[in-house]
Amino acid sequence: MNVHLVEETPWRHRIDPVDPMRVPGVVFAPHELLPLDPGDKALEQVANVAALPGIVRASYAMPDIHWGYGFPIGGVAATDVAAGGVVSPGGVGFDICCGVRLLASPLDRRGLLPHLPALMDRLDPLIPRGLGRGALWRMGRSQLHEVLRGGARYAVERGHGVARDLERCEDGGAVTDADDRQVGDRALERGAAQVGSLGSANHFLEIQTVDRVYDERCAEAFGLRPGQVCVMIHCGSRGLGHQICTDHVRLMDAVMHRHRITVPDRQLACAPVESAEGRAYLGAMAAAANYARANRQLLADETRHVFEELTGTGLDLVYDVSHNLAKLERRTVDGEERLLCVHRKGATRALPPGHPDLPADLAPVGQPVLVPGTMGTASYVLTGTDGNLAFDSCCHGAGRVWSRHRAQRECDVPRLRTEMTRAGVALRPTSWRSATEEVPQAYKDVDAVVTASTENRLGRPVARLVPLGVLKG
Repeated sequence: MNVHLVEETPWRHRIDPVDPMRVPGVVFAPHELLPLDPGDKALEQVANVAALPGIVRASYAMPDIHWGYGFPIGGVAATDVAAGGVVSPGGVGFDICCGVRLLASPLDRRGLLPHLPALMDRLDPLIPRGLGRGALWRMGRSQLHEVLRGGARYAVERGHGVARDLERCEDGGAVTDADDRQVGDRALERGAAQVGSLGSANHFLEIQTVDRVYDERCAEAFGLRPGQVCVMIHCGSRGLGHQICTDHVRLMDAVMHRHRITVPDRQLACAPVESAEGRAYLGAMAAAANYARANRQLLADETRHVFEELTGTGLDLVYDVSHNLAKLERRTVDGEERLLCVHRKGATRALPPGHPDLPADLAPVGQPVLVPGTMGTASYVLTGTDGNLAFDSCCHGAGRVWSRHRAQRECDVPRLRTEMTRAGVALRPTSWRSATEEVPQAYKDVDAVVTASTENRLGRPVARLVPLGVLKG
């Protein structure tokens, strides 16, 4: 499909609908953040998503948009359930409920630095990560099913955390409509050995410090202050989520003809939300979301224990939010309330102040939006804003611009070591060669991505954080 971009504002571009598009495409990015390299199909994917049955308003892309499977990463689309709207596993992605958890310490940077080497030495062998097996919590099938149904709530009930953790976690730590019967044997087999592990690629555990505060009132409500030490954890549902996506893409691809659905890209395999296949996927996806929440809960609790042992201080949860999920949400479209299936792939839910789904202590300021950088670059905490066109969605990170192969060609291990040393970042990868895939140059400028999000009223900056120590898979 040929894509013609129209600049609506210096910060936003439009793709007018042409057959088979049902709605326009909207890309919340200035020209310099657009994926325009030859052969990059991310913008074509925005247009393809606009052809999904039941899609309403527009096919949206966040400023960190880059090429993904079916949907672009950074894609947002909502379908009207009553009008035959579909759910597409490609609109969630393989790492279901991949997300970010931020914890805050009472220590400031100066108080932490004497402890940093010991913290890194303890966490390095303790936190399982990388492509291989390894987990903080090895379990049999029956206990795994409890995780799939109970998520972080089940982990806390078993002593891995405190009650407040659930108050500051999206969905209270667990999605209630999980159906673990829809999770196949191979997914269960892969998931049993990975609860409490980071994985690889761009997943990480970072010790950070608050470099700058933009909104003191909001930062205070979140529990953040200038110079404060934080821990950010970025991971998802590991092999279990990947297998669930694989299984249900295959299933939906086989039945689309029965539902009289055609899509411009087979990677957009989908089924009506109200069909047996649609309900099965949503139930399995919710189970994977609970697995991911429990995964981050385990990693956070283990890190909390290390901090308590080595510094004498704990870690309080600021927030935990996903950026790969589909949710059934009631939304007003064209003056009418409708039940929508909102796909957010590489996009973070960003509820505005006063939203009824927010905890009481966050209602006056909005939901924390966690935007990680990569290794030596900054990360951000934003908050949701009123006037968000993209169903209260925001960016999820910096957004990749180089392939992993190109990153390894462009940056060797000695250069990476030198850059991290100059940045004052203690990097502990499982493999230095694999870490070169995640060099800062392989990503967009996270400051520019956040600026574009602000200009498009997707979110509002609260704090900027910079890394002190990084564990990479």
